[in-house]
Amino acid sequence: MTETRSVRYDQVIPDVLEALGNVHPVIDRHGLDRTIHHLVQLRASQINRCAFCVKMHTREARQDGETNERLDRIVVWDQAKDFSEREKAALAWTEALTQLDHRRELGALRARLRAHFSEAEIGALTATVAMINLWNRIQVSGH
Repeated sequence: MTETRSVRYDQVIPDVLEALGNVHPVIDRHGLDRTIHHLVQLRASQINRCAFCVKMHTREARQDGETNERLDRIVVWDQAKDFSEREKAALAWTEALTQLDHRRELGALRARLRAHFSEAEIGALTATVAMINLWNRIQVSGH
């Protein structure tokens, strides 16, 4: 019989997990505000169906003052009036980088981002989205 149990990454690659964790304070120094940070981490985790990460990022967002009403509607952010144009631009970028589609035109999304974010903030946003997707995939691989 083939072994099907999850790999204990914390035991077999603790140095890799530590190195990955150490990137977050570096990203944070580039000025992306915490509200955007929480929204994009939560939205990517929803898309990737990472229950552990959804729970964690929802809790962290609440701890930083996010409302339950907005958290309840983030799944339909593009239909809700709860989110600013800045937040919607970040969420659109998050979805584009989480659900890769070679037919999607990223130029229009970048233009939308530039209306609300500095280049450094766009870089930090992109790194945040990339990192949450990485963490989601590590977590989901154990399901």
